[in-house]
Amino acid sequence: MEALWTSAVAVIGTLLGGVVTHVFQRRAAKENEHFSRTESLRQERIAAYSAFAGALEDFRKVQGDRWYRRQEDRNGEPYKEALREGHRHRALARQALFRVKLLAGDRTLIEAADHAFEATRNTSGARDEAHRDELFTASRTAIEVFVETAAPSVQ
Repeated sequence: MEALWTSAVAVIGTLLGGVVTHVFQRRAAKENEHFSRTESLRQERIAAYSAFAGALEDFRKVQGDRWYRRQEDRNGEPYKEALREGHRHRALARQALFRVKLLAGDRTLIEAADHAFEATRNTSGARDEAHRDELFTASRTAIEVFVETAAPSVQ
């Protein structure tokens, strides 16, 4: 009879150990999956946010070139080429903006991205050099604000 009780306790202990192990392994697997998803999203956000800031900087540079070519000769081929480049870089910046909007979970960040895009887009319409400098400074500041707003979401 004593052997029966010993066997029963051993079987119950083994079953209980298996159940406890299963519960802890499931919990660890869920935590690991959550960490992997979070890290993957963080990496995607870093890539998207930095690509957007880079696209805006390129767009900003092209907008400046466009402004100078317009001052030289509004009907000349260099201005027309700068205009085409401006449109191409605007499209690239918009694509990057859409990616930011898809990944950002924060309305403030999306508003900062929209503002940076609009500030950069507006730089080619300056009336004179002083206005151009003002618009370019506003554009640079808007891009920096976007980056500062995005930083906490990727840390």
